[in-house]
Parts: sequence; structure tokens; C-alpha cells
Amino acid sequence: MRVTENSVVRFHYDLYNKDGELLESSREGEPSIYLHGANNIIRGLEQALEGSEPGARLEVELSAEQAYGRRRDQLQQRVPIKHLLFKGKLRAGMAVQLNTDKGRRSVTVTKAGRHSADIDGNHPLAGQALRFVVDVVDLREAEPEEIAHGHAHGPGGHQH
Repeated sequence: MRVTENSVVRFHYDLYNKDGELLESSREGEPSIYLHGANNIIRGLEQALEGSEPGARLEVELSAEQAYGRRRDQLQQRVPIKHLLFKGKLRAGMAVQLNTDKGRRSVTVTKAGRHSADIDGNHPLAGQALRFVVDVVDLREAEPEEIAHGHAHGPGGHQH
């Protein structure tokens, strides 16, 4: 069996920046899981996994555009603190939720004031070329409910 649309794929990964610094790894825990073809992971990585088999090891280099995209200046702004959801004392570097007219959105606080905060809506890795080392652990055909919901269910996937 190979990774194709509507495959549920479990994989371990190491993520490196362009300087070879390890940014994160899944190897100490459970493998990551996603529904192939449902845009659950970054597009460049999903495209690289297409056609791979269980046991495959891939080294995938992605440009910023293939990974989390270019940084966009318009996603940096000052907002009233009342629009942010967070616990504890608000401080620079915190990941918080911003209430918008289109729902909640994850943002990073770049400067915290008494009544307002400067935030950045870019993904923290936006603008960076990345390298993944991926080991495909296993895969299976998605259940109809997973396809309908657009994501994998079960351990490591989305639970209802």
C-alpha cells in the first residue's frame, strides 16, 4: 500500500531550519497522523509523502513558500487586550487566541501593554526554508467518517 488520497498516514519527523538546527521532533512520543489529501499538514510535505510506503524515510527540503509561506507584514498589528484569550499575565512570546469576526485565530504576542498588545498572525516558521526527515510508520485507508470530517480519527488524530 502507498500513500494516496484518503490514506491515513502515521509518521515520525524531525524538523530542521536552514542552518541544520533541530526545531522539533515527534520521535519521543506518538507518531503524527493525518488524512492525506485533506490539507491537514503543510502542502509541500504532503506532496513529498505522496506514493511513499510504510518504512520509507524521506528527507524533504521546502522553501518558505512550500512550508508556512512568506511573512506578511499586514498580519502584525496592535489590538485591544479584550480581544485576546490567554491565561496568566500577558507577555511577549506568548501564543494566544485572537477573537475576530471570522472566529478565533492563533497569534503570537510581540509586545504586551496595559490595554493593548502588538501581535503577529504569521506562523512562527513563516518565511523560513525548512528540512524534514520523515519516517512513514504505517498507513491505512480512511474510514468514510474520517473522509467526511476531513481529518484522521483515533490515537494521534482528532477525537470527537
